[in-house]
Amino acid sequence: LEQMERQLSGLERYPDYAAVLRRHVETTKGQIARLDQALEAVGESASTLKETATSVAGTIGAAVHAVAQDETLKNLYAGYAYQYDQVAAYRSLAVIAERAGESDKVAGFRAAVDEETKAAEEISGLIEPVTKTYLDLTLSGAKADS
Repeated sequence: LEQMERQLSGLERYPDYAAVLRRHVETTKGQIARLDQALEAVGESASTLKETATSVAGTIGAAVHAVAQDETLKNLYAGYAYQYDQVAAYRSLAVIAERAGESDKVAGFRAAVDEETKAAEEISGLIEPVTKTYLDLTLSGAKADS
């Protein structure tokens, strides 16, 4: 979520990409709320350590990509791969919830699988157009990254 929000500030030259990220930021907020509810239902809470590690990893990833000449493209590729990582995680969570007798949580995890798959497909559809825009900007001497 944090990495997507950071990326949005540098995508004024890529409105379609920014629109996909904005939609997915909202979807992700809903997924986080569902995860928090599922954890609370079994007497757990989100791991502070995991949240910190994820935040640090996102910050480092964004910083590394920011110094690269092709930051926008690298963020696009990383986002595409991450969607499928999330698909796998939510599929596992659905199975875990079923096995744990939390069948009322399965639908939320399956919904997240569908949401992440849709986001991956949207990002997939952006790879060529964003690359073309990136090349057009770069070859014309304009700033292509944030």
